[in-house]
Amino acid sequence: MLTLFHHPLFATCRFIRLVFGEYGEEIALIEEKPWTRRKEFLALNPAGTLPVLLAEGDVPIVGAMTIAEYLDETRGVLKRDRRLFAEDPMDRAEIRRLVDWYLTKTESEVSRHLVRERVLKPLMPEALGGGSPDSGAIRAARSNIRQHMKYTNWLAGTRHWLAGARITYADLAAAASISVLDYLGEVDWRDHPAAREWYTRVKSRPSFRPLLSDRVRGLSPVSHYADLDF
Repeated sequence: MLTLFHHPLFATCRFIRLVFGEYGEEIALIEEKPWTRRKEFLALNPAGTLPVLLAEGDVPIVGAMTIAEYLDETRGVLKRDRRLFAEDPMDRAEIRRLVDWYLTKTESEVSRHLVRERVLKPLMPEALGGGSPDSGAIRAARSNIRQHMKYTNWLAGTRHWLAGARITYADLAAAASISVLDYLGEVDWRDHPAAREWYTRVKSRPSFRPLLSDRVRGLSPVSHYADLDF
């Protein structure tokens, strides 16, 4: 069994967990607090970032898309119609674009700041960056949510799945990112009906069930978080 070093409210880590779930493969999870900079973890990834997959032969693979590409090459190519990447190079490019949108752009403009201010800082020692949340950072992140949800609503309203006719890495990356915001109660679903319908479909898949059980100390999810029909 492979091992994933992760944090339950990091979208990049959730993305990889969803990939494993879709491929029906079990994975051992080790929750990592990257701000502690554990020597054992830094030996695997000197950058101290998540996720890190301890693959066959205990070889560490670092970064969400690097891990996803590895899983496609070692698992996905054998899955035929269940493969989460596309055969066509242009379709693959669109999947990569959307994965980057959600795991890089949404992360840098929204998720990272909300998670840090609302989830991590209350748990971190002051010497390591903990303390009171920065209300300015929270306001800035919240002001960006609407644009990201509008774009998701447009994609979901014009395509069956976000990158085309079938579920792909793009849907899992988007769902991973949005699920973090949903856990925190930051999404007004009333304004985004197409995105809500798409998210309900993804949320109802067996691969999503472990994410719906996630909890972080000191902060419970909103009441509808684990409700498959909101």
